Amino acid sequence: MKERSMQKAGFLKEPIKHIGITKHNVVPMIEEMADMAFQARNLARAASIVDLMQKDKECAVILTIAGSLISAGLKQVIIDMLEHNMVDVIVSTGANIVDQDFFEALGFKHWKGSQFADDAELRELAIDRIYDTYIDEDELRVCDDTMAIIANSMQPGAYSSREFIVEMGKYIEEKGLDKNSIVYKAYEKGVPIFCPAFSDCSAGFGLVHHQWHNPDNHVSIDSVKDFRELTRIKIENDKTGIFMIGGGVPKNFTQDIVVAAEVLGYEDVSMHTYAVQITVADERDGALSGSTLKEASSWGKVDTVYEQMVFAEATVAMPLIAGYAYHKRNWEGRPARNFNAMLDAKPVNA
Repeated sequence: MKERSMQKAGFLKEPIKHIGITKHNVVPMIEEMADMAFQARNLARAASIVDLMQKDKECAVILTIAGSLISAGLKQVIIDMLEHNMVDVIVSTGANIVDQDFFEALGFKHWKGSQFADDAELRELAIDRIYDTYIDEDELRVCDDTMAIIANSMQPGAYSSREFIVEMGKYIEEKGLDKNSIVYKAYEKGVPIFCPAFSDCSAGFGLVHHQWHNPDNHVSIDSVKDFRELTRIKIENDKTGIFMIGGGVPKNFTQDIVVAAEVLGYEDVSMHTYAVQITVADERDGALSGSTLKEASSWGKVDTVYEQMVFAEATVAMPLIAGYAYHKRNWEGRPARNFNAMLDAKPVNA
């Protein structure tokens, strides 16, 4: 066991560090990129649209995140955006919020690794690999167990993922854990976080454990309630902008709330006024992650006046776009909408 621990320590030596957006003013560089071509010009236009979302004080900004962004070092970008009221709602994969952000709030780290490592050896040492990043599987099991502990502390019933993530924020506060966390900052600011596929991460393992041992009286996650709550935000704050990192479920879930509002009888609901997506997916296979925002307009989801696709890798493009919007400082004076408080009040038609 001691030898295994030493071998493991040999792999887990250099932690991933999180880049922020407040120190480096990228505005002059990105404004020069606007006169270039290809993805440089696309990125510059995308940055200007995210800045328009900040300038438009009636606009609620929805950030969607898919892929392994937090493990890759983008946590501080999102925390900085939350801190300065640049984001009003987050829709995410479970992995980013639970296995990565909450995992780090528990005191654990992600580590620099290599995509050329021997994966059989990593498996023997209980080290999980995300491309060139390592995660200690033994520590992930602690995260799984913590999710079960949180579920065990709650009154049995059906909750939206947002409601459960609020409990995660409370847990960080009550246990004195690391508050430099997306979960905690969103909890503090009243920013709802939705994970429509919440069981596809450590939350799933923890909730399976919780339900297995409490078969007749347990907590469950109601994904329809997620959809209803996010749709209610659209109904209450008609003008919206979406800043999408990657695609998948968070992208589609967020775009669909326009149609959901119409189904509920709100025929005059606006399409998303502003939309930016960073992706490396290809549109030609018909899959959602690479589908263009112009395509989404055919479904009545996204307006085409202020929309921009950026075909780039998120760790490169997101800090530049978010950094541009931060240093333009049009977020100053944006109200903190605290949609959590609105949703926790008696729901419409409850």
